[in-house]
This record gives sequence, structure tokens and C-alpha cells, in this order.
Amino acid sequence: MNARRAAWLAAALVVIALPAAGASNKVDLKKAAEVNAQLALTYLKQGDLVAARDKIEKALDQDPRTAQTQMAAGFVYDRLGQDRKAAEHFELAVKLDRDNADVLNNAAVFQCRKGDRRKGEEYFLRAAQSPLYRTPAVAYSNAGRCARADGRPKDAEKYFRESLALRPEQSDVLYELAELMHQGGSDMQARAFLQRYATAAPATAESLWLGYRVETALGDSAAAEEQARRLRAEFPSSTQAGLLYDAEQGRNVP
Repeated sequence: MNARRAAWLAAALVVIALPAAGASNKVDLKKAAEVNAQLALTYLKQGDLVAARDKIEKALDQDPRTAQTQMAAGFVYDRLGQDRKAAEHFELAVKLDRDNADVLNNAAVFQCRKGDRRKGEEYFLRAAQSPLYRTPAVAYSNAGRCARADGRPKDAEKYFRESLALRPEQSDVLYELAELMHQGGSDMQARAFLQRYATAAPATAESLWLGYRVETALGDSAAAEEQARRLRAEFPSSTQAGLLYDAEQGRNVP
């Protein structure tokens, strides 16, 4: 009986050991894929695209079933100019981890730059609404830029306002809203956003040029001249100073 029991025990150990070895191999491949995906991103930052491609291809061979590996592949193929492959990998990353706000944000950035802007906008909004996402205001502002690039200023305005509701001091968003309001003919609102911008950030050639156009549209010649004076004095070599000169000479300017 003891010999038979020992034989059963030995057989059981063999049976248990085989799956454990398989599981270990899977773990090893997953870890190797993680390491190679990270190396691919490191090489990408260093500008070594050949090494980045080699590493990401190894990672995909070892374990293509993680969002991080697919996302890294999206970055690599984007830099290589292979937009279709990059889009496929970003989409797979989203499918593998639908609730990961960082994955959604990165896929959204690609879609808004090179792909489907409405899909990019959707991903930004999903990221913004995730309770785990650290910077929802940024995701809302990016959704606004995506909608604006897609020719939908009303949607862009909505998302910019949602972004400011979370972080009111964002100078870039204040400027974008001022520009949107001016383009839409709402120059009183444009002036208000530029005033808020002036308290949040130093003046730029762009903000002074926009201020000049807003005040001109409102018929406040003194305020327009003050914006023009500062633009000439502070940014004399800027493109905007050249546009100001053309405007003052009666030439058509955007």
C-alpha cells in the first residue's frame, strides 16, 4: 500500500508540475514582452527607430495580448510613418483595456492627429470621465481641439468650458476660447477671455494680435492701439507684428 501510495503521489506531482512549467513560460514571455516594449519606447526617445522597431516586433511575438505592448507598438509605427499599422495597434490597446484612461488618451491623440477625429474626441471624453484619470481638464481641452480641428466650434466651446470648470487658470484654453469667440463674432466674450488670459500668463505675440483684432471689432480704438503698441514694442520681429503692419496699411489680414 505504501509503495502504491507513493506511486500515486509521484504521478500527482508530475501532473501538477507540467502545468506549472507552462504557466511559468507564459509569465516569462509576458515579462520579456514588457521589457522589450519598454526598450522600444526608450529607443524611440533616443531616435533609434531601427532598434525600436526590432524590440517592439519581439514584444509582439512574445505577448501581443496586453494594452501596454499594443500601445507601445502604436507609438513606434506612428514614428515610422506607418499610420495604418499604428491605428490598428492603438485600437487593439483600447480593446484590451477599455477602462484605462492613459490608453484612451494616447489613442485619442493619434486619432485626432491622423485618424478619425470623432473617435479621438470620444476617447478623450471617456478618459476625462474616468475617476482614475489624473488630468481630466487636459482631456476635455484636447477633446475641444479635436472638435475644433473637425470644424465643430460649438462642440469645441463646450469642451473648453468643461475644462475651465475644472481648472480655471489654463491660459492655453482661455486663449483658444477667446479666439473661438472672435471667429464667431462674439467679441465681448472674446475680450473677457483675453482679460482672464492676461491674469494667467504673460502676453505673447499671438495674444496681443488677437487683442488688437478684438478691440478693433468692438470699436475701441484706444484699447486696440494699446495692444498694437505692446505688440510692436515687445515682439517687433514676430509674424504677428508683420500682420499688424499690414493691417495698419489697410491690407487685408486674417
